[in-house]
Amino acid sequence: MIFKNKTIFITGASRGIGKAIALKLASANANIVIAAKSIEENSKLGGTIFSAAAEIEKAGGKALPIQCDIRNEEQIQQAIEKTIAHFGGIDVVINNASAISLTATEETESKRFDLINDINVRGTFFVTKACIPYLKKATNPHILTLSPPISLKPKWLGSHLAYTMTKYNMSMMAMGWAEELKQYKIASNALWPQTTIDTAAVRNLLGGQMLANMSRTPEILADAAYYILKQSSATCTGNCFIDEEVLAKEGITDLSQYSVVPGAQLYKDLFLD
Repeated sequence: MIFKNKTIFITGASRGIGKAIALKLASANANIVIAAKSIEENSKLGGTIFSAAAEIEKAGGKALPIQCDIRNEEQIQQAIEKTIAHFGGIDVVINNASAISLTATEETESKRFDLINDINVRGTFFVTKACIPYLKKATNPHILTLSPPISLKPKWLGSHLAYTMTKYNMSMMAMGWAEELKQYKIASNALWPQTTIDTAAVRNLLGGQMLANMSRTPEILADAAYYILKQSSATCTGNCFIDEEVLAKEGITDLSQYSVVPGAQLYKDLFLD
């Protein structure tokens, strides 16, 4: 009953990892705010805030779909105001929305550079900023950001510098909030997968069906998020979690259920050696 009537604000929850986390928490009777852009389905991406809301309600949660482009601070504020008017508070914010661009410096156009920084860095920062006043009033408040552990190994910086900077910035914010907000017992952690996850980004931008078949389903991150968010916000903070490690601490070591193709060789995710 730990999540019953708790309000979870999730960016980019209309599909993929965000939606999987939303459905997991909805099954525990949470209130889910779907803050995302999609109101019309894209055949390559699938899902809208409305289709996600229907699934969340079916799973046992209460859903509030809000069209929100987190690059726009005014839209963020309006989304927060709608959330408070509808549910009365915010207990958890999950920074899931992210844009990817695995380009070398010479191939990175300013428009793409601005996009990934506006969503990954600026959007994450201002969504969290807008939620903090309400997290301060919550019982067991958490901030969870989907970003990797930071490594200064040239491999990760040299391959796709612009994108790496944005993801590391998200992790730095997660660690910064853990320190800044510990006086209010607001937890802040980062979460990242051990393997690639079968998402639209993997299918459309990275490796197509071949890489998807070497991936795990988004449900592994949903389960990991569930176990993180049920921990005490006073003590479980300042961590860059890996999904496998979170599940292992819960005694879950057989992860075969998460493989897209049972028994397939899995592909390690970016930023992990």
